[in-house]
Amino acid sequence: MIKALWTASTGMEGQQLNIDVIAHNLANVNTTGFKKSRADYQDLLYQEMKSAGASSSPSTIVPTGIQIGQGVKLVSTEKVFIQGNFKQTDSDLDLAIEGDGFFQVTKPDGQTAYTRTGELKLDNDGRLVTSDGYVLSPQITIPSDALTITISADGIVSVTQPSQTSTTAVGNIELARFINPSGLQPIGKNLYVTTTASGDATTGTPGSSGLGTISQGFLEMSNVSVVEEMVNMIAAQRAYELNSKAIQTTDEMLQTANSMKR
Repeated sequence: MIKALWTASTGMEGQQLNIDVIAHNLANVNTTGFKKSRADYQDLLYQEMKSAGASSSPSTIVPTGIQIGQGVKLVSTEKVFIQGNFKQTDSDLDLAIEGDGFFQVTKPDGQTAYTRTGELKLDNDGRLVTSDGYVLSPQITIPSDALTITISADGIVSVTQPSQTSTTAVGNIELARFINPSGLQPIGKNLYVTTTASGDATTGTPGSSGLGTISQGFLEMSNVSVVEEMVNMIAAQRAYELNSKAIQTTDEMLQTANSMKR
């Protein structure tokens, strides 16, 4: 069987996975704090028919060899953690990270997860939580009689209460950063968990040790560019068509060979 059939089929499969990644990016174009993914590929092993550098005579060598490639494979879908655009909401509990870092939240099983989404809410105990009720870590509780909530660029949460002329600090928001954020595992709900590839989290005060600052009343939007994804989609579609054409051409060559007569 002609190798081109199998080689082109790997190209079609690779572009199908590329379209899947692009579709996921476009589906989350309006998801707060979403980070787009990128498909990375590698060529497959080569069948070596002649080795470069082999002797062609006692005094000469072959300058170039003959290697026939076997196609392509998807090796990773990398998260791209570039900054998304900010959207002003003027809500006291909407926060955006300007720069590097993640908010820390505690899942129901006690595991710490990380997110760029700053759409915080108050639960029935006055704690700062995500839209799914996951508690911000370290835990911060807002008094029930708080009139206003102020969150500074370095994460200090202060409130004003009746009969008080000054604000009272009730907690500090800490951010986490990773040496390899692309190694984090996305688990849905805008959350990530650590892996061996990401390394352990380094936590600290916003604005220090390379961490970004917090902007109150803003949300970081998705970093997906619709125009870029549409261009990527067109390129993937054309590549898919070219690989299918290679299969069609190979089939026609086989048909020609089968129909040859003595």
